[in-house]
Amino acid sequence: MASKINKITIFSSLFWKLLERGGVQGIQFILQIILARLLLPSDYGLVALVTIFINLARVFVQRGFNTALIQKKEVEEVDYSSVFYISLFVSLILYLILFFTSPLIASFYKEPQLTKVLRVLSITLFFGAFNSIQNAIIARNLKFKKLFFSSLGAIVISGLLGILVAYKGFGVWALVVQQLTNQFLVIIILWFTVKWRPKLIFSITRVKVLFSFGWKLLVSSLIDTLYNNLKSLIIGKIYTSDMLGYFNRGKQFPQLIVTNINGSIQSVILPVLSAEQENVVRVKDMVRRAIVTSSFIIFPSMIGLAVIAKPLVLVLLTEKWLPSVPFLQIFCITYSLWPIHTANLQAINALGRSDIFLKLEIIKKIVGLIILGISIRWGVYAIALGGILSGILSMVINAYPNKRLLNYSFREQLIDIIPSLIISILMGGVIYCVNLFNLIPIIMLIIQIPLGAIIYIALAKLFKLECYQYLINTIKVLVKNKTN
Repeated sequence: MASKINKITIFSSLFWKLLERGGVQGIQFILQIILARLLLPSDYGLVALVTIFINLARVFVQRGFNTALIQKKEVEEVDYSSVFYISLFVSLILYLILFFTSPLIASFYKEPQLTKVLRVLSITLFFGAFNSIQNAIIARNLKFKKLFFSSLGAIVISGLLGILVAYKGFGVWALVVQQLTNQFLVIIILWFTVKWRPKLIFSITRVKVLFSFGWKLLVSSLIDTLYNNLKSLIIGKIYTSDMLGYFNRGKQFPQLIVTNINGSIQSVILPVLSAEQENVVRVKDMVRRAIVTSSFIIFPSMIGLAVIAKPLVLVLLTEKWLPSVPFLQIFCITYSLWPIHTANLQAINALGRSDIFLKLEIIKKIVGLIILGISIRWGVYAIALGGILSGILSMVINAYPNKRLLNYSFREQLIDIIPSLIISILMGGVIYCVNLFNLIPIIMLIIQIPLGAIIYIALAKLFKLECYQYLINTIKVLVKNKTN
């Protein structure tokens, strides 16, 4: 795989991955705005609770083996088929567990509707068995263009169907229909584009080899998923489904931007780093480039979003969602740290050190649980603020092993991202001043968004940021390559 990878291949793959995430999440963003106007915060709170349990189950189906298939140097059909059958069997076991425990979960949270919703949405676990193999094949071959068309088609059809169900007054079931249809359509479209079919072959030996690498990532993902959703579980129990709806809505905006930009970079970088895993110098260069580039884009996005949070919520979601504004601003800070988190972790995975990855996850979660335990007594906003402190400490922990593995210390990483952070803060300070004029929300947004972009680009050119010029040159190369 390494011999086929060059700069154009990497950035072409990144282009399609960004287009897939940007297009899909952009459309999803519009659809969610429409649905948020038609539905209540409690509807979103209920689905958020259900999604937690499904995501925990999905880890066993889609994590570990999937990454092992991408990371492995040579993969044969027997590997794909064996993993598929194992995943399908695990999906069945987990579905039965969720099906029979759903009344107990509904009783614990005092949400009678939760039983039926959980039973229906859990069907998506079976889709995950197919999708994990399809995604592994796409990632290994850097064919993210296929993912773009499948994801785009699925989100448009499922979103329109969800809006129709919401308009007809079915409440929370609009979100259920939308999610179920979306994941099913992705599988169907990829069935015709990826051309992979499970064969009647199975090797327990191949499964053991993949599991020897993947089980640590599976446990890491399980810990991470449980930890990331623990706050929602606590808020859903101690407070109300409305408050959980505000909490998750506040998280959605920054999460949308960061998972689109940073997630696209990381989806491409894992197979690329894996292909170069024997060249430590090359891996370090690519990890540094991923951190610098994603930070250059994400820092201004998060700081700008935090500044325009209130008028944005008023314009897009109406006043009933105003309590989500403080959460939105807090999560902007938390998510701005993701570039350093993910780039360091992907490098560790690509080097085959899933043992270190697991140790890091355990340490981070212990630290996070201590912070969560302290913040609970101060209320739901303190829980959200605790995530910032946890994120800062986790950033240091994630970077620590790569001083030895890649000779890329946390101090070097800070030096790489500080220029983007400084000009992002300067940009945020300028556009914040627009709030002092007390303009109507829509006018404020019309002024602040383009003004912020102009100021940030101007500062990047003024201070001659290397990452800015690198992006400009790369875009020129890509455009030239496409025209030729």
